Amino acid sequence: MNNVISSIASYLSRDVDALDVIGQNVANMRTTGYRTERLKADFKAETMGSHALSLADGNLDTTGRPLDLAIQGPGFFVVDVGGREMLTRDGQFHLNADKQLVDASGHSVLGQSGPITLDHPSVHINAAGEIVDGDKQVDALRIVAIGSPDGLSEAGGGLYTYNGAPADWMGQIHQGALERSNVDASTEMVRLMEVTRHAQSVQRAIHAYDTAMQSGISHLGDNT
Repeated sequence: MNNVISSIASYLSRDVDALDVIGQNVANMRTTGYRTERLKADFKAETMGSHALSLADGNLDTTGRPLDLAIQGPGFFVVDVGGREMLTRDGQFHLNADKQLVDASGHSVLGQSGPITLDHPSVHINAAGEIVDGDKQVDALRIVAIGSPDGLSEAGGGLYTYNGAPADWMGQIHQGALERSNVDASTEMVRLMEVTRHAQSVQRAIHAYDTAMQSGISHLGDNT
């Protein structure tokens, strides 16, 4: 009996976890640079599994603003958050009062030797992330390449951490563009329907088990 209850509880917990992941993805469909989250194991499995983030590129929106940047390929910009280096795909950058390049939350965007300082926003940033003012390269964006999503974790606010092995970045920077989230609405809808149906089947199993138990209890002592 305990094994049956434990199995049912595990299945329900997996369904709830899967629904949470789907809800998180749908809520961030319009979040610039958001990475789709997935359960590593199938939600129908009895044991719990960890989550993984998709490294697929999102579509690009052209903005024409010189400090809007998008990454193509499995790489991330690096920003300084209270002295801690964190990653982001959200390239909505601007210059603050100190002429430092910062993200939408005011975190310094890091170059090859630290925070990037620019005299003005009208610079050219090439596909390799090199920042050129006139005919002079003034800095280069620091890009962290991701070899596997296993070490990538969401930290909230469009920020991520990575503790996996380093990789060579083979992507490109697109100036004057922003990357949409890589959430696919149709995929999330299909997964929502699958999880909902599975949860309903688990509920039917609970009802059947409860009916069987009640029947068994009501017949206790019939043969005495």
